[in-house]
Amino acid sequence: MQTIVAYVENKPGVLNRVSSLTRRLAINIDSLTVGPTENEEIARMTICAHTDERGAHRLEASLEKLVDVLLAENISGRSMLERDLALIKVAADQQNRPHLMELIKVFRGRVVDVAPESLIVEVSGTVDKIDGLLEVLRPFGVLEMARTGRIAAQIFERALSSTPATALPRDVGELQVAVGAGIAAAQQRAQPRLQLADVERLG
Repeated sequence: MQTIVAYVENKPGVLNRVSSLTRRLAINIDSLTVGPTENEEIARMTICAHTDERGAHRLEASLEKLVDVLLAENISGRSMLERDLALIKVAADQQNRPHLMELIKVFRGRVVDVAPESLIVEVSGTVDKIDGLLEVLRPFGVLEMARTGRIAAQIFERALSSTPATALPRDVGELQVAVGAGIAAAQQRAQPRLQLADVERLG
């Protein structure tokens, strides 16, 4: 499994172009999550793909050729924090409910809805943790499940936690510069279109 993070322009149609690219490359996507960043003009995609390092390199290079992609990075070989979230609806009657609640507690899940014949469990954590809880719940009868897909963030040594912002690790600085350059390029691409529209309106 390879994990690729892409920073893209936050506008309609970008997700469709990225998914079409993975189809053309014949790369199977296990999960693809997208959401806004601290900059409302930029969205962050986390792509988990069933491919090897060579396939991930092809995907990374192809992503960076897309106009809307500001930066793409394969972070599979780096220290990172991964999280997934799942809602699992499981059959539960009065007889097995106490045992079921104990199992959920072991996995640090929580019950978010209770019905006479079922429970809905919310659990977040690593993929292995959620898969483990799912296997434990299967004998009771899993009625429905929804998962968000993985999100990932690169982490650094604890010793760096007190480092001033001006002395951030080099790769973080490079990331900020690359994303900033991508935004500037996007603005430059948009500028001629705006000028042409102004000319047509004046004419």
